[in-house]
Amino acid sequence: MTARRYSYFVADAHLGLDVKDMKGREERFVSFLRSIPAEETEALYLMGDIWDFWYEYRDLVPKGYVRVFAALVSLMDSGVKVYFFQGNHDIWSYNYFESLGMERLIQPHVCKIGDKLFCLGHGDGLGPGMHGYKIMRWCFHNRFLQKCFSGLHPWFAFRLGQGWSKSSRLAKNVEYVFNGTDEPLYKWADAFQNGRGEAERVDYFIFGHFHTSVDMELESGGRLLVLKDWMDSSPYMVFDSVSGEILVVK
Repeated sequence: MTARRYSYFVADAHLGLDVKDMKGREERFVSFLRSIPAEETEALYLMGDIWDFWYEYRDLVPKGYVRVFAALVSLMDSGVKVYFFQGNHDIWSYNYFESLGMERLIQPHVCKIGDKLFCLGHGDGLGPGMHGYKIMRWCFHNRFLQKCFSGLHPWFAFRLGQGWSKSSRLAKNVEYVFNGTDEPLYKWADAFQNGRGEAERVDYFIFGHFHTSVDMELESGGRLLVLKDWMDSSPYMVFDSVSGEILVVK
């Protein structure tokens, strides 16, 4: 039997966002899932914003994405563990993904893969500053406000959510400029690393959210990686537990 050695990481597919080639983007994502060699793969990590807008009612989930879910279930049936983080666009997942067999992780999630230590998350809201965004993020995660939103009729709620998504920076094709060592996420990761003991040093920090590719060495040690979005390409990362190396596929 082939040993399971690979772990895959992917973020920000924004399925359902009606800009550029929405249908083609979903087809590319399904092809990616089907290309994963299940017998050699330990886990797939969905790093947030796989869906551009996702909201679950108790008895209702968004329509569509049948092939996406079929490909995910096929991987899980083959023994691949599928983990997911909630992004800022698919915060409102409550138990449907878990009912399919996926496991939700909360950022920052520290775990050992092979003999390397990872710190994982979507990446939004980490670091100093960003007070306005952090207030908005708190509102989105607030259970009372979520229940209030659930009181809206789905026809109105989904159009409101999709309209909000279309006003986002991504929909307007405005590229984010990652500010290197001045970026709040870099400062957060550097401080997080400095706060750990020598035996608990993180080898790889992996995030999404910023829609740009980042690969930096931290001053405190370790490697900061940010996955690009799927608007124009099909980027993902693969960790090989045998070699202990990350492969970035853009």
